[in-house]
Amino acid sequence: MVTKEKIDSFIEKIPPAPKVLNETFALLRAGELTKAAKVAEGDLALKSYLKNIVNKPIYGFANEVSEIGQIFGILGVSLARQSVYNYMISLLSPKDWSLFKLNSHLFYELQANLSKKWQMILEHLKVEDKETYDAITLLPASIIVAEALFKEKIDDVNLLRSTKAIDYNTILKRLCGVDLFDICSQIAQKWEMNSDISKVVQAASGVKPSRDEKIDQLGKWMHLLLFYELSNPLFIKAGLNDFIDFQIEYIGDIYEEFSSLMEIE
Repeated sequence: MVTKEKIDSFIEKIPPAPKVLNETFALLRAGELTKAAKVAEGDLALKSYLKNIVNKPIYGFANEVSEIGQIFGILGVSLARQSVYNYMISLLSPKDWSLFKLNSHLFYELQANLSKKWQMILEHLKVEDKETYDAITLLPASIIVAEALFKEKIDDVNLLRSTKAIDYNTILKRLCGVDLFDICSQIAQKWEMNSDISKVVQAASGVKPSRDEKIDQLGKWMHLLLFYELSNPLFIKAGLNDFIDFQIEYIGDIYEEFSSLMEIE
């Protein structure tokens, strides 16, 4: 059984944002892209990660972008913040995946796709709050959590899924009383994200709607985006399409609008 203690232990291993990243975030919040880039240059691993992300096909650059100053300038404040959060999430990523058929290349691809499309959605909805853009970074974290928590019980998990075709989120809920979105909220709190971010992520589960209409609408878009992205053939092959149970009734009022927006992309 996956115990609550094991989950708490995993959360405790998640490091707080390092000093360089805290300084980078502070400057990005102030809109100081040039200064933020200079600080970020001090973290070579972050620089390598950002270079990898921004040169993904979804960004559509013909020539390779390599300098952080260029990268931040191209991304702008919101996507630059998302990318730094994504980097922190990637630090938790296992070298060898057991549950999901993933590797660092595919995982970074997922992060980039979610970030870029979430930006598109928020611009479409005319949402300007910079911290709302950060909410999408927690969804890949829940994939890492599932991998880590189920790794030692993979035979039991596979058996349960073969006899009862249920998603991984439901399995975790049944085993220990919390789901992957609860854990994402814990990560958000540890990294001192705005409390509304946790609320949006919880609503994105599709089964915990918010009483706040604005947050609930964002949760619907995020739920649909997650399902849409995990339905990509690459991620179906990796086993991610069974990540959560798609709640079609929850997102019924935005489905056509979402589909139209993705066609533009």
